[in-house]
Amino acid sequence: MKTIDVAVLLGGFSSERDVSLRTGEAVARGLAARGHRVTKVDVRTDYGVELNSVKCDVAFLALHGRFGEDGGIQRILDARNVPYTGSDAESSRLAMDKIESKRLFRRAGLDTPQHRVIGSGDSVELLEQSARSLGYPVVIKPRAEGSSLGVTVHQDRATILDGAIEAFQFGSIALMEKFVAGREMTVGILDGRALPMIELKPRRAFFDYVAKYQDPETLYLVDPPLSDLDKRRIQKAALEAFDALGCEGMGRVDLIFTALHEIQVLEVNTIPGLTERSLLPKAARAAGIDFATLCDRILQTAFKRRRAFPGWAAAAML
Repeated sequence: MKTIDVAVLLGGFSSERDVSLRTGEAVARGLAARGHRVTKVDVRTDYGVELNSVKCDVAFLALHGRFGEDGGIQRILDARNVPYTGSDAESSRLAMDKIESKRLFRRAGLDTPQHRVIGSGDSVELLEQSARSLGYPVVIKPRAEGSSLGVTVHQDRATILDGAIEAFQFGSIALMEKFVAGREMTVGILDGRALPMIELKPRRAFFDYVAKYQDPETLYLVDPPLSDLDKRRIQKAALEAFDALGCEGMGRVDLIFTALHEIQVLEVNTIPGLTERSLLPKAARAAGIDFATLCDRILQTAFKRRRAFPGWAAAAML
């Protein structure tokens, strides 16, 4: 691929800003190693004023969480006819919204844990009723947040209210989900193909923010011991979940593989982390793709979308 001008959009103003900064720095180094001219842009406003006067051929999105993964920045770039990596605005919105995602997973014939929608105005009695209807243990999570922020697991009614309060810090609507026991799997997607899966083995109760980014005891088993049939089934479910939301380019799908060999889809991440601890680079390495090449391959997917929309210019002023 020829040398091009890339704007790496990083930072942002979501609760995942620190992770985004690390992702963006790593991506910038990877793209520079492949000979591209890189400009890092810290996007701090929801109208993208920081993008003014930045000249580029393509934007590499390293913005995690709100505005980065919910379609906000994508809509701005669409309006400016600027090619960008990852999924489009609508698919990003759907993937970020856990309630909408579940609806589309089920419509595609995929299994996903049973859930109830809860609101910040619900009484304790109503919260407990939802939990009883699902059956303990349950998981409470924000409707639209990443990195497992605001996610809690509850074995009984004693902590339900505390969990709801924590989730409602990120919005007035949240999700109460049946906790499904099993092996936590994640499958990276790159340009329409599933990468080798990774099994997550946290020392903590589940794969929360601390387990993801801070706990050195979290174990990652690349290409875990499973039958070839089960590996194919899990990768197929991941691709179907990705496609059900209309996602493209690259991403990561989180699933649970139960003792009964059932596959439960949890969520799709449209801008997964690209740091030294991140899962997509680990999966890519297992497929023989080094980090710089991974960044370059992700970059190329943006131009594939551009070819589908001939109105997009070969180069653009952001």
